[in-house]
Amino acid sequence: MKRTIIALAALMAFSMSDINADDVFKQERSRWLEIAEQSKPKLHRTVVYPKSIVKAVKDNSAFQGWRYEPTGKPEDVFKSNFRQVRSVTFDLGRHAVGYLSLHFKTLTNCQDAPIRVKVFCGELPAELNTDMPENWTAGLSRAWMQDEILTVEQMDTTVTLARRVACRYIKIELLAESYGFDFALDGLSFTAETSAQTDRLSLPQTCSPQIRKIREVAVNTLQECMQTVYEDGPKRDRRLWLGDLYLESLANMYSFQTHDLTRRCLYLFAGLSAENGIIYANSFETPKPHPQYACYLLPYNLLFISTLLEYVNATGDMKTGRDLWKVGKRQLDDAIEYVDANGMFNTAHRPTWLFFDWREGLDVNVCMQGAMIFALNQMTELTQRLGIKEDVSKWKKLETLMKNYARKNMYNSSRRVFLSGKDNQFSVLSQVWMIKSGVIFGKKAQTALRSALASVESVKPGTPYATHYVIDAMLISGMKDEARKYLEDYWGGMVRKGADTFWEAYDPNDDFISPYNFSPLNSACHAWSCTPVYFIHKYPEVFQKGN
Repeated sequence: MKRTIIALAALMAFSMSDINADDVFKQERSRWLEIAEQSKPKLHRTVVYPKSIVKAVKDNSAFQGWRYEPTGKPEDVFKSNFRQVRSVTFDLGRHAVGYLSLHFKTLTNCQDAPIRVKVFCGELPAELNTDMPENWTAGLSRAWMQDEILTVEQMDTTVTLARRVACRYIKIELLAESYGFDFALDGLSFTAETSAQTDRLSLPQTCSPQIRKIREVAVNTLQECMQTVYEDGPKRDRRLWLGDLYLESLANMYSFQTHDLTRRCLYLFAGLSAENGIIYANSFETPKPHPQYACYLLPYNLLFISTLLEYVNATGDMKTGRDLWKVGKRQLDDAIEYVDANGMFNTAHRPTWLFFDWREGLDVNVCMQGAMIFALNQMTELTQRLGIKEDVSKWKKLETLMKNYARKNMYNSSRRVFLSGKDNQFSVLSQVWMIKSGVIFGKKAQTALRSALASVESVKPGTPYATHYVIDAMLISGMKDEARKYLEDYWGGMVRKGADTFWEAYDPNDDFISPYNFSPLNSACHAWSCTPVYFIHKYPEVFQKGN
């Protein structure tokens, strides 16, 4: 896939309304950030030791062509002269996020020179067995690859990597040594970190083994991404993204129920918003909380409304809801500016990158129309839920106008599907967002979605993020059996290919799909992939019944 993400398309070109804007939230900003800080969770640490020594096996039937095969116990290496071992790969037995420590010990004579080793941490076997290009042309920084060179100047010491890593496999290679002494790598440990504690829900005994395993991997994924914010992925980008937050918070409601973390993230987005009140798409925590400036994703901004609504419904925290309601309203007000008198969202003059999936060439006109209608509905519901005195009729009228426009101008009655853009692109996500927004429903919705999923001509989803909304649309339109099968085939497909956490990008027909033109850069533990746990518990009648 040829997609260059460098600078996120020149940082997605910010809205002209940013220029010379007054700080609309000036009075609340410091207080919001203080609430976010007060909600910061503690990290819980667990020391993990390697389970086995493994060797790489080239296997065309394995995911991305590589698998690991156990060859011995870690103790065998720890007792050996590492000058003879020279290279070894450890398997932690599980995906972990945290800090790697290595202990080196002199065996004979005294150290008369430093030693140098290369440490390569990987989430998947192929990650450690793919050659790095000499001329780096991938869409993200080479520095995201988790390889380090350590120079150890003193033996009988423990060296801890300063860098936090996310991995299951750890490869250590000897690059340089002195011939005057022997030494051992006589210990390796990994201090894993997460803010998640107790998974509060479980499945009945009647639940199928496959659904049980999918849920387990989904929970593992969420747990690894729950740090002091909901991270999008602990390998990279290691930051808080608004679209990921929405899906993570849904999964959290049906697992850990750590609602304070959701609250913290909502307040961070509010406190770090631009002076015109528009939310940045993501934020960093260090050296102090700050956004990725000029990075806006309008569909993500609208999801702030849904995230806040779901949080209020789950917790009953009306105080937070009322405090942040104005932030959601500001995002909606900004988006409404791009709706014309006919009820069409004008993507030709879009203020930001309109992201719905990594799928190359996806036309998002219909998707954006649906996302806008959905946001109007969500804002109406949030306002009424909070008891805020606001005239919601304006949003209801606009919602109706936009629905009517979509039905009249975006729906092809002969093909019975929605077509998007000037080229009339046929895609699964166009049908999905028309269903999620309530533009079509019932049998009509089922026909459109089934047609898109079955057609060889339609553009299919390329990520678990987009696939979440496919499952959602199936359930909304009454396609319960198909929703279960789709979930079992898609997320179960990752499990069958060896996933112990779910991946950022997955196409059952392309093991090497990558938004960055280099699959080892992909995250193999990604927050937006954790939502099977949400579906499995929200719809027990669909997913928890036996086969």
